[in-house]
Formats: sequence, C-alpha cells, structure tokens
Amino acid sequence: MADMNYEGESVRVVAHPNWGAIWAGMFTFVAIWSVFGTLGIGIFASAANPSASEPIAGMSTGMAIWGIILTIVAMFVAGRVTGQLAGITNSRDGMVHGMVMFGLSIAAAILLLTIGGANAFGNAPVEGATHNPYVLTVFSDLGWMSFVSLFLGWLAAMGGASTAHKEITHRVVQQQVRHA
Repeated sequence: MADMNYEGESVRVVAHPNWGAIWAGMFTFVAIWSVFGTLGIGIFASAANPSASEPIAGMSTGMAIWGIILTIVAMFVAGRVTGQLAGITNSRDGMVHGMVMFGLSIAAAILLLTIGGANAFGNAPVEGATHNPYVLTVFSDLGWMSFVSLFLGWLAAMGGASTAHKEITHRVVQQQVRHA
C-alpha cells in the first residue's frame, strides 16, 4: 500500500487485492444465494401443475424476478462484506475488490450448479428434449434471466464493495475526533 497526496487529501492506494476479504465475500454470496434460492425453488415448484402439458408454464416469470432480485441483494451484501474486511478506503479499490469477488462467486456458483445438475439428472438422455419447443423456451427464459441477474449482480457487487469505504472512512474520522 502507498499513501499519496492529492491537493491536500491523503489517499491510500491498495497495490494488491485482499484475498481473505474476497473469499469471505464469495462465501457470503454462496450462502445467501443458496438459502434464498432454494426457498424460491420451493415456493415456485409448489405452484407448478404436474399434470399439465407444460408443468412450469408461468413459473418462469416469477423465478426470473426472484433470481434477479436475489442475485442483486446477495452480490451487494457480499460486496459490502468484501469491502469492509479489505479495509477499502476509496471507491476505486472497492470496485476492483467487488469485481474479483463477483468473478470468484460466479465460478463457485457455476461449479455448484454443474455438480448439482449432474447429480440430479445423471447421464440419462431425455428423449426428444433437444427439439422440443417448450424445452427451448425454458432454456431461452433461463438464459435471459441469467444474463440480467449476472449483469445487475456484477454492478451490485462493485457498488457494495465501493460503498464500504464511506463507512470505514467515517469510523476513522470519528476515532480521530475522539483522540483529538
């Protein structure tokens, strides 16, 4: 870390990321996303009609909204955790830490979903699934929902981590005033 002085204002520049804080943020994201994601799956799966030709029709909108909001909230909280634990004192370093935490979190989520999906479905082929318009619609909806969730989650992670410096700076100023 280096201290730099710009127009009378001292700014601390972080030369490397705080990996402990980034891992803590990633575990925070995975925990929040897993717990409330399974809640959403339970709620929306109980609303499905298994006897219908398209049993999950109508659920995609609710799941999409749930997934987007959940990802934004989980990434913002995880970003705040990352920024707080890293001791971020400026928004640029917070955004960098949030970006790295986001990437690690998404890699962990993909790994968990891949492992979970492989265990749930195994290697059994599904007859006619590749050309079924209903299945293609479901995957299309999942693709768009995932894109919006990830994009807004990415912004939330960087925003959460970059806003952590304001609270840290506020605490440092309060301590300086008490000791003065």
